[in-house]
Amino acid sequence: MTTEPVHRPARAVPRPHEGVWPGLADVPHAPVRARIAESLFRRAVRDLAVTVVLPGGETLGRGGPRMDIVRPDAFFARLATSSKIGFGESYMVGDWTSPAAADLLTPFAATLSQLVPPALQRCARRWVEARRPDDEENTVEGAAENIHRHYDLSNDLFSIFLDETMSYSAAWFAPGEDDLADAQRRKIDGILDMAGVAEGMHVLEIGTGWGGLAIRAARRGARVTTLTVSAEQARLAEERITAAGLADRIQVLLRDYREAQGSYDAVVSVEMIEAVGERYWPTYFATLDRLLKPGGRIGLQSITMPHDRLMVSRSDYTWIHKYVFPGGLIPSVEAIESNLAGHSSLRIAQRRSLGPDYARTLAHWNARFQDRWPDVAALGFDETFRRMWEFYLAYCEAGFRVGYLDVFQFSLRRP
Repeated sequence: MTTEPVHRPARAVPRPHEGVWPGLADVPHAPVRARIAESLFRRAVRDLAVTVVLPGGETLGRGGPRMDIVRPDAFFARLATSSKIGFGESYMVGDWTSPAAADLLTPFAATLSQLVPPALQRCARRWVEARRPDDEENTVEGAAENIHRHYDLSNDLFSIFLDETMSYSAAWFAPGEDDLADAQRRKIDGILDMAGVAEGMHVLEIGTGWGGLAIRAARRGARVTTLTVSAEQARLAEERITAAGLADRIQVLLRDYREAQGSYDAVVSVEMIEAVGERYWPTYFATLDRLLKPGGRIGLQSITMPHDRLMVSRSDYTWIHKYVFPGGLIPSVEAIESNLAGHSSLRIAQRRSLGPDYARTLAHWNARFQDRWPDVAALGFDETFRRMWEFYLAYCEAGFRVGYLDVFQFSLRRP
């Protein structure tokens, strides 16, 4: 494994593995805007299938999953100053709570684009919503820092709530089955089949994770070169590869995809494109094209969102960006197709959707995380982190439940 040092610039950003939450406890002072936010919130939940309970017993909504607003002044102030970030931050600090966060967030996700009138959405994007920081741009150095902030939190943390394959992406459940590890192995086999991975091939993987896919490809008889920019993932992946007796078949490189060299019979990349950024999608697909031998195939797994939502929100800075995936952007299927057509000779030859399976995967992760919270706390993570992680998993589960988010496995080939 190559271990070139990566320069990581200092930033005033949340660092949950260090117990640092800059500015989170500060409630914005914006009384007029808070009153406007409260009015909009009341209007938005009036016809939703939720039960919103305010101090004193007042309830809003048509009835359904419960949301308790514990500190309404703080909650509406955070919504007023940055709704896309404030809603999640309010959950993190306990301004509101819910006994079933994914169930509660599902009705919100189903009507996300209609909760605020379009004219006010445009106004908010211009005057209220935060914009993406320039220093989260996915340059080679910036991408390494963005990945470090999430994937290097702690290998032990991820091992607590992931299954034995250490797969951190959508599983693919067989009909009538609910075992997460079996579903993850089925997902991995599915994407390897999309790429046509077989004995004797040299396979490139972009985005190592913790080595689960590389191990399974090697057990098919392939030789694997796998790339990651996460030092922590690379370390554990190598340990797992050695323990599996496959160190002679798998090479782990601490390297950005743009620095990849060589020519490969097949390329696989599972839920890594979401970290590339729109500016670098052309480079990403051109790189896949450059690295693939004639006649080869690519297996690409990507979370997707509707194209119209991508167009209006691609510059937004959200709670997910600030606390979970800095620099990330989920593409649409149309964006993938247009970038393939414009910057490579590759085209989509086959696809399958795993959206509902991702909702189930996230529910498994959240249940495991909550059940084993004492083990997570023993690693040094605090109560704010617990609520952050719970909101993150529930928020994503809700998106996949209602189809606001999807995830596809694609087979890419040259016509």
